[in-house]
Amino acid sequence: MTRIEGHAGQQTVAALQQFGTDVMFTLNGGHIWPFYEAARDRGMRVVDTRHEQSAAFAAEAYAKLTRQPGVAALTAGPGVTNGVSAVTSAMFNGSPVVVLGGRAPSARWGAGSLQEFDHVPVMAPITKYAATVGDAGVAGQQVHEATRTATEPHRGPVFLDFPLDVFGPSSGEIPSGGAASGQAPDHELVERLARAVAGAERPAFLVGSDAYWDGAWVELEAAATALGVPCFFNGLGRGMLPADHPHAFLRTRGMLKQRADLVVVIGTPLDFRVGFGTFGDATVAHVVDAASQVADHAEVLTVVGDISTVLAEMANFAGHRRDHGPWMSELRDAELAAVAAEVPLLEAETELIKPTRVYGELRKRLERDAVVICDGGDFVSYAGKYVEVHQPGGWLDTGPFGCLGSGLGSAIAARVVRPDAQIVLMLGDGAAGFSLMDVDTLVRHQLPVVMVVGNNGIWGLEKHPMQAIYGWDMACDLQPDTRYDDVVKALGGDGETVTEPGQVGAALDRAFASGVPYLVNVMTDPGDVYPRTSNLA
Repeated sequence: MTRIEGHAGQQTVAALQQFGTDVMFTLNGGHIWPFYEAARDRGMRVVDTRHEQSAAFAAEAYAKLTRQPGVAALTAGPGVTNGVSAVTSAMFNGSPVVVLGGRAPSARWGAGSLQEFDHVPVMAPITKYAATVGDAGVAGQQVHEATRTATEPHRGPVFLDFPLDVFGPSSGEIPSGGAASGQAPDHELVERLARAVAGAERPAFLVGSDAYWDGAWVELEAAATALGVPCFFNGLGRGMLPADHPHAFLRTRGMLKQRADLVVVIGTPLDFRVGFGTFGDATVAHVVDAASQVADHAEVLTVVGDISTVLAEMANFAGHRRDHGPWMSELRDAELAAVAAEVPLLEAETELIKPTRVYGELRKRLERDAVVICDGGDFVSYAGKYVEVHQPGGWLDTGPFGCLGSGLGSAIAARVVRPDAQIVLMLGDGAAGFSLMDVDTLVRHQLPVVMVVGNNGIWGLEKHPMQAIYGWDMACDLQPDTRYDDVVKALGGDGETVTEPGQVGAALDRAFASGVPYLVNVMTDPGDVYPRTSNLA
């Protein structure tokens, strides 16, 4: 224990620093000034945004990229409620985010103070823990306990609000130590699963975000190599094996339904992204980091526990496995055929620019440690098909909650956390409308980011399906030919509009070389329909 003198804000920052957190994302409000004072005194960087939603999304992206708790400080009332969608997204993603809220003073509660609102009932359903700090003397202990809860599998956001009158002079004890550890798995179940994989003819791993949160990339490679298993990826699982690793596959996921006889889903829910846990005639097994993630809707062999430990133990059964070489060769041949089939799409010389051409040009320019951020519908869905990720933490998407507007906040945090890497934000033109004003944040904090908008002037994810189902569409059209690059220029960045396929590559080169927030506004074909086959419900 360490005693911290000052006030509850000082204790709060000291408690967060026990977990390695060194940045606070926020939007200024008088209810939370003591947090700023504490950050200033204790050397925590403060990055302020133009909307609380962006601050909360930035906190989540910080958590994703560092695998440490991210923190957002939101002022009372609308400051907190403006962050609700981002906090909900963090809950769906299992991201350890600590949200600090301001609160009207307790001594005058009910009298109608400015922004007087009881946030806790709103935040409780979308967090692992939500409470009001009522005793200044234990504020640091309460923050430490809440932050530890956020880091304990299954991870997720927590919320604490602080009445103004809790910030008076005080002191309190701060516990030592940081993040919680995962639970040990049932070794007999791990052995049963490993033997099933070893004995299968055509097994596969489908690896998701919770494996990344457990830092299991070394153990994944060991298990995949030892057992001879191909790996497919979801969410933050992308990059856990480099895209060019012999056991990594991107383009042949459809073969899991067609040919696999055993699919082990590791660290991701059995939700719409993985066919609700159904892969043709294949047997399905599920590895989860906590009992709360066990899928009630599917009868599958489930192993609960630290995913790194599970994979490390599975690697020990290499001597018992069948020869999976023919299956790996079948997949690799199909992967190479898919790569060849991509070429006409990635190099398309059509009159109207196809989204695939944008990704064809981007892929040539991405470095291995690039961070690619996706915010949008159809346009960024192509990123999932064509962007190759080579390092853990190289891919940030919206996750299963599908909340648009995460992009600018994520880009802010990505540049803060990885100052020397390429940071690329792919935006649909619809998504750009949610948060483009936070380019101002990038400019003020000198955070260069390459932004690419696929500008087709429609909500494509809605327009094309409505046309297919109803024969008509409504509320699907945006202003055509909007100059989003001019918006960025007005905010102090730079950019350009691209109208021909041959212009895309050179525009990206200028963006990467610019050293400023730079937006490439690509006028894409509104008639292009993303080939979506997933059942979302």
